Amino acid sequence: MSHVNRVLGVVFLIAVLALTVNAQQPARSGQGRGAAAPAGRGNQPPRAPLTKSAFVSHDKINGCNAAGTFVNTPEYMIQCSHRTAPGVVEIHKKETDVIYVIDGSATFVTGGTPTDVTAADTDQPRGKTSTGGEEHHLVKGDVIAVPAGQPHWFKEVPASGVSYYVVKVLKP
Repeated sequence: MSHVNRVLGVVFLIAVLALTVNAQQPARSGQGRGAAAPAGRGNQPPRAPLTKSAFVSHDKINGCNAAGTFVNTPEYMIQCSHRTAPGVVEIHKKETDVIYVIDGSATFVTGGTPTDVTAADTDQPRGKTSTGGEEHHLVKGDVIAVPAGQPHWFKEVPASGVSYYVVKVLKP
């Protein structure tokens, strides 16, 4: 088994375990889990339970050059992104991110204290930068899991960019 296949296996094992734990928690009425997608997510398919297999061809994904959300359920989302510049500090209060780098590299920071935080969406506060935290130099084949509530951001991204899949496991 190749290194890439082992890494992909780990990513999907983590996602399945997280989904299993999430599915075992009782549903809360009136919480709006099936409501419209959170602000700041762009054009996404509506959230609906997955009732049959969801296939996304390599043509549509195209190396993540056309970033998007490909599966969007009340329990998880599968997204693909391509960055060519640093981002802002994100704090997803109800989402665990499992990120798998498919091409390129970047410096990714987890933890720390965000600065200049704004919260137009209280479940998705954003900051301009952060102090402290742990820096990770991500390269093709790396996987990082960021638990809900932990600040994280792409601090440095080369002009050549970084492409990655994100499995977002949603908490009730």
